[in-house]
Amino acid sequence: MSKKDNFQTRAIHIGNEPDQETGAVVAPIHLTSTYEQHAVGNDKGYDYSRGGNPTRTRLEKNLASLESGDHCFAFASGMAATTTLFQTFSAGDHIIIGHNVYGGTYRMSVKVLARHGFEFEFVDTRSLENIEAAIRPNTKLVFIETPTNPLLELSDILLTANLCKANNIKLAVDNTFMSPFGQTPLSLGADVVMHSATKFIGGHSDLIAGALITNDADMAEQLQFIQKSGGAIPSPFDCWILLRSTKTMALRVQKQSDNAFELAQRLHQSSIFDEVIYPGLETHPQHSLAKRQQLSPEGVPIYGSMISLRCGSVQKRDDFLSNLRLFTLAESLGGVESLVSVPFEMTHASVPTDMKLSMRLTEDLVRLSIGIEHIEDLYEDIMMALKE
Repeated sequence: MSKKDNFQTRAIHIGNEPDQETGAVVAPIHLTSTYEQHAVGNDKGYDYSRGGNPTRTRLEKNLASLESGDHCFAFASGMAATTTLFQTFSAGDHIIIGHNVYGGTYRMSVKVLARHGFEFEFVDTRSLENIEAAIRPNTKLVFIETPTNPLLELSDILLTANLCKANNIKLAVDNTFMSPFGQTPLSLGADVVMHSATKFIGGHSDLIAGALITNDADMAEQLQFIQKSGGAIPSPFDCWILLRSTKTMALRVQKQSDNAFELAQRLHQSSIFDEVIYPGLETHPQHSLAKRQQLSPEGVPIYGSMISLRCGSVQKRDDFLSNLRLFTLAESLGGVESLVSVPFEMTHASVPTDMKLSMRLTEDLVRLSIGIEHIEDLYEDIMMALKE
């Protein structure tokens, strides 16, 4: 098994090899905190599970392959992964972050890490000129989320990577919304990819986890050191569940995207919402970028399964939410079941109101995470919720 094999094959087999001791097709979960040593300094590759665990090793091997990376480090959450990434830098370093970044990333940056001397600047990274204008002598990292949560704004990964390399700056991409199946930032020049593995990688809304993947050996060494030192690691059981989940990622993510594409087309044509925001619509201002950047392993455009809708008023929003039958009002995304949320008051509650309004993250905006239910049932649920 190698990186040359197709995505679906790697997802099932890399890291999921049969157990060598018993031949079990599904490898066992190593629920252990410590390991026997034959003598001082003489072990079988593991000494304490904070530093390494066979089940976690399998997961990291799997995810590295799916992102076409050499190194992967798994964490207890996406925010633990992001925080670890930022901790590879030092007090006084300047970090550029996309202005429409996930609310948790904003909260950690401004309310925690800024107190330790990090300098954060939030920039509209849709524009390369904006990024270039924000670069300072002490800029060490550009952190972009594409598509963004929840306005589905895109950044050009390739052009941003070229700009960063020209200025000796690292580029990190939050690839949560697309998953490794729908976008491969490392192949476009990014230095590190972050995932909230809770979302599409896990795919079943039953665990919390995160991951960082890189081809940069020096960065990998730093990430491994902080992972071991900080200890924000996932449990062996969660790693095992994630290994099971990646086997079906291609099927799940493709179906979710297909459902979302069809729903977005129908909702846009119906004009029942003030605005339908979806990269797969030709009305999306960055549709052409999505078409060339968000590609399945077969090279076919894939636009994701997130749709944002402007209801026009808070009253219409609340009426819509209360009448939905299949969509569950809840935070998170990427599961096989369809969810709906109000980012203004839920995922982005910690972002200052004036900052939200400045980027048109309004109270009437609802975000749909489309699952794998039958498309007709989802469409009927939305239409009936608006009629009642």
